[in-house]
Amino acid sequence: MRGTSTRQATMLSTMTTDSLIPMDHPIRRIKPVVEAVLQELGPEFDAMYASTGRQSVPPEHLLKASVLMSLYSIRSERQFCERLRYDLLFKFFLDLNVDDEGFDHSTFSRNRDRLLKHEIADRFFAAVVQQAHLRRYISGEHFSVDGTLLEAWASHKSFRPKDGGPKDPSGPGRNAEVNYHGERRSNDTHQSTTDPEARLARKGNAVAAKLSYAGHLLMEHRNALIADLELSQATGYAERETALALLGRLPRRGRRTVAGDKGYDTRDFIAGCRELGVTPHVAQNTTNRRSAIDGRTTRHAGHVTSLRIRKRIEEPFGWMKTVAGGRKLRYIGLQRNRAWFLMAGAVYNLIRITALDAQAT
Repeated sequence: MRGTSTRQATMLSTMTTDSLIPMDHPIRRIKPVVEAVLQELGPEFDAMYASTGRQSVPPEHLLKASVLMSLYSIRSERQFCERLRYDLLFKFFLDLNVDDEGFDHSTFSRNRDRLLKHEIADRFFAAVVQQAHLRRYISGEHFSVDGTLLEAWASHKSFRPKDGGPKDPSGPGRNAEVNYHGERRSNDTHQSTTDPEARLARKGNAVAAKLSYAGHLLMEHRNALIADLELSQATGYAERETALALLGRLPRRGRRTVAGDKGYDTRDFIAGCRELGVTPHVAQNTTNRRSAIDGRTTRHAGHVTSLRIRKRIEEPFGWMKTVAGGRKLRYIGLQRNRAWFLMAGAVYNLIRITALDAQAT
């Protein structure tokens, strides 16, 4: 017998979002860790809001939304809020009922300055790392550092002379033509009108220069978790300077090693590592010059092991760019993009932590 669809609306229902999500779904392993992190941040949330007045959207919802945006490659906050209206998995993660509408995308904009002021992204990432420490997943002795360029939300045509020269786009329409022939453009003389903090940079001689920021990671070697990270302006020297800053944040106890590619084989970086009590296990760069490290370091088997494990630092970079949406940054300004970078790194650690939890059971 041919079936028919029933268009009668259900008057009463006992269905919940929890009952609709499969028990073996990966999001069920991530949610308890996120809730433990948010519970630890509870006092910070209390200090952010007044004790009286109209209730706002809980900050826990905004942070959980950021986690979902990274997990499911949601490109914008507007797109997330639209999907929240009908995606039951999203409602389950935010502890919403089936018939709850969610919230408007402008909630992110109205609360962003408050979250940035109280450094909630920094605290969220630190709390996730603490969850890994409690499980003894993070090594405190062996690390790797690396950096990459993240394209800013600004076009080449916004990169104009700081003195307001004659090379401004002219002509009808929004995308007016510009002739850059014969013009030397550099960060010293030009600046983006869209994102003034972005810098023109390129990864190599055969690669086009783009307005970018520099992302930096400090990875531990036991389970390839992100121990620390930072976003900075792409100055050309930011990789080594920020790497030393990340190593300087580590608590001083015992001898450590840090691995890096040939770009870190400079006298300043090697000397900075030794001042911090860190043994530099970087790859030797002998192209037209002498390496800053010698056989006293490279003769040990640990040097080879560090360089082999170091390659895993490309995994979080690749995940952030392809899945979390970092191929082209969605915000303007260093502070906002840094908050996104911290949240993306925290979500990557959440995925690794839950995967390790599953292996342990």
